[in-house]
Amino acid sequence: MNCVIINKTRSKEFKPYYYLFDKIAKQTEECLNLKEQYTISIILVKSKKIHQINRDYRNIDRPTDVISFAINDIQDDYELMDEDKELGDIFINVDFAYEQAKNYGHSFERELGFLFCHGLLHCLGYDHMKKSDEKIMFALQDKIMDNVVRRNG
Repeated sequence: MNCVIINKTRSKEFKPYYYLFDKIAKQTEECLNLKEQYTISIILVKSKKIHQINRDYRNIDRPTDVISFAINDIQDDYELMDEDKELGDIFINVDFAYEQAKNYGHSFERELGFLFCHGLLHCLGYDHMKKSDEKIMFALQDKIMDNVVRRNG
C-alpha cells in the first residue's frame, strides 16, 4: 500500500511518525489478505481545519479526531485506470491525537496510529454503525495496532 502524507499543520514535529503509516498499512494488508496495490492519502490537520471539514461535508459543527473520505463512497462503479487503486483521504486532527493520547494513557504514536488505522478501515469498507459491525471493526483495529505499537508505549 502506498501512503501519501500531506502535512497541513506547518510543523515538522510529525515527520518522525511518518513511518508509522507505512507499518500500519502493511499490517492491514497482511491482516485482510489484500492482494491489490492501493494508495491512501493521509492529511494531518489541526482542530480549526477539521472543524471546517466536519461542518462543510458532514453538517456537524465541531472538530473531531479523524474523518475519512472513501473513494468507494463517492464514486459508484468507478474504476481507476492506474495500477494503484485509490482508497480515499484520511484527515487526522493532531490536536485531538495529543489530547486523546493523554486521556487514554498511551503514547501519541499509538493514538496517531489508531486514528489512521480507524480511517483506513473505513476506506476499506468497514463501519461501526451496527453493534455487530462495530465488533468486527474494533477487533481488527486491535489486531492491527497491537502488532505495530504497544498499548502503553
